[in-house]
Amino acid sequence: MNLIGPPVDLTPRYNVAPGQPVATVRAQDGERRLSILRWGLIPSWSQLPAARRPINARAETAAEKPMFRSAFRARRCLIPADGFYEWAQRDGVKQPYFIARDDGGPMAFAGIWERWRVPEGEPLPRFLAGAAPGEAVETFAILTTEASAAMARIHHRMPAILPPESFDPWLDGQLVPLGPATTVELSLRPVSTWVNNPAHDDPRCVERQPAR
Repeated sequence: MNLIGPPVDLTPRYNVAPGQPVATVRAQDGERRLSILRWGLIPSWSQLPAARRPINARAETAAEKPMFRSAFRARRCLIPADGFYEWAQRDGVKQPYFIARDDGGPMAFAGIWERWRVPEGEPLPRFLAGAAPGEAVETFAILTTEASAAMARIHHRMPAILPPESFDPWLDGQLVPLGPATTVELSLRPVSTWVNNPAHDDPRCVERQPAR
């Protein structure tokens, strides 16, 4: 996929948390733009964003939900990633897992995005500190679907992973299958609780550890 736009910092990340900037791919004038968006959707019509913004949207209902339907129809994106984390609850203990493709290749999650403008004269929540009135804040959410057979061992939901042939149709607003049947083969690697702290963003987050 050929991408347009100014250079983007693609320093490797090992622990991306909600509220942080993330590299995404969007459609613009028939081309594909690599853009940095903030994780946690703020609808364009929102008066003031809540402290907790939705980071995920259910693929089964996003087209109808008022929070997501406009973006689902007209503002879609791809979120490139090498993998994602999920936590399995067993005997009162949460065990983190890093989930990646069996072949080690990259993947792309289906996402939706919004552009919200900072209002005049309103107190802003802490995560928007320093934003100027009229400034555009661009955010996104990841679509999720039922878990694949591999993922179901630890959790009932997972990101909607798009195959390469669905990249362009998804960005162009076409109907694209988003269920677990489209998911590539995944491997689940137990990792340490080091990843539980968003300040920890280094290779230790993805190192295999014995499951507790």
